[in-house]
Amino acid sequence: MDLDINALETSFDHIAARGDELMDVFFERLFAAEPSVQPLFFAADMKRVKGTLLVGLVLFRKSLRNLESVTPALRGLGARHVRYGARPEHYPVVAEVLIASMAEIAGDAWAIEHEKAWTEAFAVASGAMLEGAQSVASVTWPFDASCMRHRLAS
Repeated sequence: MDLDINALETSFDHIAARGDELMDVFFERLFAAEPSVQPLFFAADMKRVKGTLLVGLVLFRKSLRNLESVTPALRGLGARHVRYGARPEHYPVVAEVLIASMAEIAGDAWAIEHEKAWTEAFAVASGAMLEGAQSVASVTWPFDASCMRHRLAS
């Protein structure tokens, strides 16, 4: 798949200075769109989670011209997300909400080609993450969120 690197870089540059706001908008939208993910963050330090996601997005943007370099890290991230309770059906929702949040933050600078480019880029990232998740899923899925809440609270 050939990504539209120019559209990805340009659109990200429109929102980069407003990263904290992007994270706030994203999580507000995510919890509204998919309330079932909210318990996955029950014991999480949301400031840290938002910071980590933002750093990950910046790294992803910097790696667009050589995504193979971050593929192992994305696979590892997918494997870790299984432990947090992420399910395969969460990935498309997260991508859709993140793109909508990016569009909101970018405002009039956002264009349809940006949405298309990010949809394709997140499909690549999600694919790698799901490969990593699949490597541990047989041990972990089906996942019981109540067990994770108990482990995190202890």
